[in-house]
Amino acid sequence: MKHYLQFSDFSADDYAYLFERTAIIKRKFKAYEKYHPLVDRTLAMIFEKASTRTRVSFEAGMGQLGGTVVNLTSTDSQLGRSESIEDTARVISRMTDIVMIRTFGQERIERFAQHSRVPVINGLTNEFHPCQIMADLFTLIEHRGSIAGKVVTWVGDGNNMANTWLQAADLLGFTVHLSTPRGYEVDEKLAFGARQPRAGCYKIFQNPMQACQGADLVTTDVWTSMGYEAENEARRKAFADWCVDEKMMAVAKPDALFMHCLPAHRGEEVTAEVIDGPQSVVWDEAENRMHVQKAVMEYLLLGRISEAA
Repeated sequence: MKHYLQFSDFSADDYAYLFERTAIIKRKFKAYEKYHPLVDRTLAMIFEKASTRTRVSFEAGMGQLGGTVVNLTSTDSQLGRSESIEDTARVISRMTDIVMIRTFGQERIERFAQHSRVPVINGLTNEFHPCQIMADLFTLIEHRGSIAGKVVTWVGDGNNMANTWLQAADLLGFTVHLSTPRGYEVDEKLAFGARQPRAGCYKIFQNPMQACQGADLVTTDVWTSMGYEAENEARRKAFADWCVDEKMMAVAKPDALFMHCLPAHRGEEVTAEVIDGPQSVVWDEAENRMHVQKAVMEYLLLGRISEAA
């Protein structure tokens, strides 16, 4: 049994397989071809943080695979309140086949997984967002081919997205250019743990314009993530020069793409001209959350599928 708690839980070979499966599953979806490999399987979704894309993509995706969903929030379950995380994991994993959790600290999902009898997927934690980065990578591959050797520029907060981009670059052979305001840097020890990252998998730039030079992809996130609302005003001041605009996109490669994990605040972390412009693929990116997650659920429950169509 495998869990998917952070991007580094899978190997480069696993991702090659999963991107191939995602393409096949997406083609079936677009062709209205019924594909129900998870019939009679149940996904439990546990939300301790609010969600739009995570809930819709997992719930719709599981339904498209023939399975059913049980949706739980912190207000209608006992998770971590009158019942421990460990006991909740023991109970839920006896009644369902796979669990997705969207929560705060990574340690919460790790505690749950340690006591679960079924696979657990990270739908987002403060530290990592593996399903989103997998969707971003698949979107880049769809539009520009192999990720190997490409440059991805991250502009903004050194948050869970940035941590996960570093893990992906280390595993999959591309480079991340990081530019964050002072005081909001990425914690490399958190991103890589005890592993020694591949030489050259990331570079740090104080100036976001320099970070964008020669990029194949420029991507960002909101300045204030969930759980940090009390810092909102301080962050608005600190991040003022880290708004992705047309000047930044102009120094990237001519065919560079723009991505954002959403929700977006136009005029803050990105201008309307960029996110709504011709280089933006944010809507493909959002849809692809559903397709990559279907591939992940299929893989965790059924292993590798030999189907070639």
